[in-house]
Amino acid sequence: MQIREATIDDAENIKNVHLQAFDNSEARTVSDLAVNLLNENHPVKIISLVAIENNEIVGHTAFSPVFLESTNEHFGYILAPLAVSPKFQKNKIGSSLVKYGLDIISNIGSFIVFVYGDPQYYYRFGFKTELAKKFKPPYTLQFPEGWQALKLNSAVFPEGGKIICVDSLNDPNLW
Repeated sequence: MQIREATIDDAENIKNVHLQAFDNSEARTVSDLAVNLLNENHPVKIISLVAIENNEIVGHTAFSPVFLESTNEHFGYILAPLAVSPKFQKNKIGSSLVKYGLDIISNIGSFIVFVYGDPQYYYRFGFKTELAKKFKPPYTLQFPEGWQALKLNSAVFPEGGKIICVDSLNDPNLW
């Protein structure tokens, strides 16, 4: 398996991975998010990664910057979305994408990374609900226990507050 940064040319394949990986109730919304993040032009880089197996894109994730609402300070990232084609699941592709992205962010500097997902899955990477509770997401969460955070390096970040995301994540249907 190879992991590399995604390009705009990968958009259709990325969309298909998400359409296959999610159930019908959320597949379209999540696949649109993945492509929108790939197309979004933002001053702080959005990190979009693909996993490739036999010249086929089989996984995708993105890490986009978050800002503190009170100061507009960039202090972290949010991991969203993450998907692996069903026939390639259970092969550590998702885990590899997450770790690869966290390494990139860690090498950029000291940050906090948020995720809104399955606590049992993300706990293995060090994400914790306690750390995330200090930061209010942009919208009310359907599953508050899924709001988690991970401190990278010796991150110095605000003690709390409401976060602002890039435009593509400013959709209440995603939360």
